[in-house]
Parts: sequence; structure tokens; C-alpha cells
Amino acid sequence: MALPIFYTNQPITAQQLVLSEETSRHCIQVLRMQVGEQLQLTNGTGSLLTTSIIQADKKHCTVHVETTELLPPPTKKVSIGISVLKNANRFEWFLEKATEIGVSEIIPLICQRTERQHFRYDRMNAILIAAMLQSQQTWLPILHEPQQVQHVIERSTATQKLIANCEEGEKQLIKQISLTNHIQMLIGPEGDFSPAEIKLAMQHNYQAVSLGSTRLRTETAGVVAATLLMNG
Repeated sequence: MALPIFYTNQPITAQQLVLSEETSRHCIQVLRMQVGEQLQLTNGTGSLLTTSIIQADKKHCTVHVETTELLPPPTKKVSIGISVLKNANRFEWFLEKATEIGVSEIIPLICQRTERQHFRYDRMNAILIAAMLQSQQTWLPILHEPQQVQHVIERSTATQKLIANCEEGEKQLIKQISLTNHIQMLIGPEGDFSPAEIKLAMQHNYQAVSLGSTRLRTETAGVVAATLLMNG
């Protein structure tokens, strides 16, 4: 059976670590772990520590670091720029699934037709951490604060840049594209990108793509894009 894995933002060079109160409570009260039992820790940047409990305190559980392993980052870097949604629950669902799929970067976008601009960063990042742990990964996606879509378009350094939209015009199915290992995909709000935003993207070498024959919700489009890009 795999060892339980938890997140830590502490420096990982010490031989002993005191877990956060939340993690301590989960280990000692929920999982009923005791002195001598093992658990794993990751800092979200590839480090995987195997530790054993030396003090089973429900507020300040202390562990001894037995082994430290540094796992390489994913060979494919997928960045998803996606409009903030009016329904925060739907955006949170996207964050969870995109993390499980293995995307490297998530950029919440403020577009001309974005209906909601409030963004609870700490809550959203906590969802990413939980999804990383649930899927047994050690690399946490980079989550940005919301940015104006024009900013993202003008400053992208991805080697392959794609924009999904519902406008009439020539678009290639994403399944038919030869993909690189550093891709950025932009997904618009419920009302789609504006013509001006699409034009700006095309001027900055984004390729217009289609995700399929049906019109998808923003968060569904994000998950479909993440899946196709990671496995393409």
C-alpha cells in the first residue's frame, strides 16, 4: 500500500520537520497514525521525502526525514490560459482536473466578456495542492493571479501557441496538429473571445484551433484541451 502523502512549504533540508497543524490533525486524528509510522512529503517542486513520525502530536506532529528524492519535472510543459468564470465552483472543478491531468501552468484570464473578476487565490491554490496529492504527483502547477488576456498574448514564450474559439473561420482540429513539448492554449469565457482578442492573438502567432464539433462550457473546454495536449 502506498504511503500517505502530504504537502509542506517548509525548507526540506532539515532532518526533522514539524508538520502544519492541519496536516498534523489529519495524520494523528483522522488517520490515527502513531510513532514509527511512515508518511511522505512533497513541496510541489519535485522533492519527495519519506519520513517517520517521532512525535504524534495532533497540532505539532514531528517527523524524521529518512530519504529524499528529487523527481524530474514533466517533459511536456502545458500552459492553460482560461477565463475566470462567473460560477467559481466550475472554475475550481477545472483546476482540480487540470492538475490531475498534469498541466504545468494555469493562467486565469480577464477577457472582454469575462463576467467575474473576483478570484480567491489562496483557496484556488489549495485546490491545486489537494489535487496534486490525490493524484500522487510531486510537481504543483504554477497558478498565476488573474491577468488581462492581452498581457498574456503579448508576453507568451511558449514555442507553440493555440487559441480555441467559436468564431467562424479556418480552424484546425487540435487532434490533427503536431504538438511540441512547450504549448500554451487559451480558452475564452462563456461568451467567447472578442474578435479583437482573437485578432491580437493571431498577430502574435497563435493558431486558431477547434476542440471538436460541439460547443463546450469553458471549464469543459479547458479539461478537454489539457487532456489532448498532455497526451498528444
